[in-house]
Amino acid sequence: MSQIDTHDLSADDWDEQNFPRPQENDFDRVVERAISRRGFLGGVLAFGSGAAAMGSGLLSGTSAQAQAASRFAFTPIPIQTDFDVHVPQGYSWQVLARWGDPLMSAADGYDVTDGGPVDGSDMVFGENTDGMETFSFQGHQLIAINHEYTNRRINLPASQEGTPANAGDVRKLQNLQGVTVMEIREGENGWEVVKDSPFNRRIHHNTPMKIVGPAAGHDLLKTEADPTGTMSLGTLNNCGSGRTPWGTYLTCEENFNGYFGSTEEAQDQKPVQLEAGYARYGIGPQGWGYDYHKWDARFDVSKNPHEPHRAGWVVEIDPTDPDSTPVKHTGLGRFKHENAEVVVAPDGRVVVYMGDDERGEFLYKFVSNGVYVPGGPTDGLLDEGTLYAAKFNDDGTGEWLALTPETTGMELAEILIFTRMAGSKVGATTMDRPEWIAANPHAVEAYCCLTNNKNRGVKPNAGGDETPVNGPNPRETNRYGQIVRWRPADDDHTSDAFDWDLYVMAGNPEVYNNIYGGSENVNAGNLFNSPDGMAFDSHGLVWIQTDGDDSNEEDFAGMGNNQMLVGDPATGEIVRFLTGPKGSEVTGLCWSADRRTAFVGIQHPGGSWPDGSGLPRSSVIAVKRDDNGLIG
Repeated sequence: MSQIDTHDLSADDWDEQNFPRPQENDFDRVVERAISRRGFLGGVLAFGSGAAAMGSGLLSGTSAQAQAASRFAFTPIPIQTDFDVHVPQGYSWQVLARWGDPLMSAADGYDVTDGGPVDGSDMVFGENTDGMETFSFQGHQLIAINHEYTNRRINLPASQEGTPANAGDVRKLQNLQGVTVMEIREGENGWEVVKDSPFNRRIHHNTPMKIVGPAAGHDLLKTEADPTGTMSLGTLNNCGSGRTPWGTYLTCEENFNGYFGSTEEAQDQKPVQLEAGYARYGIGPQGWGYDYHKWDARFDVSKNPHEPHRAGWVVEIDPTDPDSTPVKHTGLGRFKHENAEVVVAPDGRVVVYMGDDERGEFLYKFVSNGVYVPGGPTDGLLDEGTLYAAKFNDDGTGEWLALTPETTGMELAEILIFTRMAGSKVGATTMDRPEWIAANPHAVEAYCCLTNNKNRGVKPNAGGDETPVNGPNPRETNRYGQIVRWRPADDDHTSDAFDWDLYVMAGNPEVYNNIYGGSENVNAGNLFNSPDGMAFDSHGLVWIQTDGDDSNEEDFAGMGNNQMLVGDPATGEIVRFLTGPKGSEVTGLCWSADRRTAFVGIQHPGGSWPDGSGLPRSSVIAVKRDDNGLIG
């Protein structure tokens, strides 16, 4: 995710404007290094096209062979540049839920002026959908959906130009973000929300949360309102998602920093530790324009300097129990979480892969101490264990570096609260914005979307770590992105060692005849940039969603609107399945219990999609095959 309503800047751009990184002075050295590694880069391109991945020969097919052995049950579609959704012939889509749709009868209906009133805004479907997961429970089909942020200009009176004028405006914005849990069902007219279902609830910026794990109760998490440091309010900027083997939902807090600000100028009076943490995580006096700090003292860092430490976590929600309290797991670290991909290792330990979505930040893994036993207790499985950061070597190998007091010189609680600093101390590899991670259900391997990084080889990250061209990030000023794949040693996700390659390097071979043209499995028929969301279906195909430049001009000519593609890991082939409305990000993907419907998020659409009401309404759509066949 990267949209900020009133600034025309991405989250990363805002951070850089307010926390400028020092310029790299030896750019020539970086370029020279890339040139000297030209042979290696050629190997990376071959990996992306599926040639001799890590010597295994698994992906040895040519593009012709890949086409002959295609497992895609549809004809790929061309790019689109209009304000609508397009899917292949033989498939159809419908809207499941739109921003402002009531979940309960007590809520007012959608208001075309600004969506609706403050009262009841916690009983409607929120805005800007992102990660989502489905759950089956006692004959009910439930779906949990993230609402990442709000477009303030369309949620507040037009005369205010997106600026909150009072506490009520702030409360409305807080209510429209967070998570929706709702029951859905399929009838004669397709899929619909079960209004007034006892499972329906909104979890927003003021919902009570528990804080658990090794950092719970630490002084850095204590506030005047919560002197125990174990209870907080709200979950912020919910981006990607995950699900646990025991049937709970994981929502991930990403760009939480933009909600905080200060009503006082005395920013230099904070302790050194707080000052360094604020700088690394982008906590500034103004915020992104939400102005929470002016109307809600909890977000005023001059009054509550520890409150930002209570955001930036992975939050566990039980969708089957509407009375349950969400839980923030400090064992999984604090950073700008994209998603949380959970796998169970051969010995039963739980492994959680996570990316920190900012330029030059790190890729993480958590390995539990305890083992998962179906039907057994799960307390501690997401907190008691070891957190690691990834180091990628240019020779196609890598290792997971443990973040412990011994390796970092930091206390355990401080490692978890200031995880970015811990990653810097062990020398983890700076990455091109690690977004969604997905594990292949049919092979012991995982994939991560590295969406883009215009600063690669130009300037360091927020902690001063250099960002030179390196193995999984082989291009300076990377505007296209790539997907890195790794296979753990001994087919065990708990292993400290792995081999890696690049599944694909997005690019434009119509414009460039070099590394910016992308890998060999990128062609005129499947051009895309900025891979973001990602999920595997039950057949082992990987679905890739984009959030990039949809200008369809110059470097991005031929790419059209943001889209959803499908890739075959066995052949390297990638084809286009869906295009979103112009201006939108295609994000969030999950399937119905019978795998005959795919639910897809359309975030920040342009125009007045989907209903022509005059305001764009982020929505979740349901995509089906016309013959009701399996889709995922």
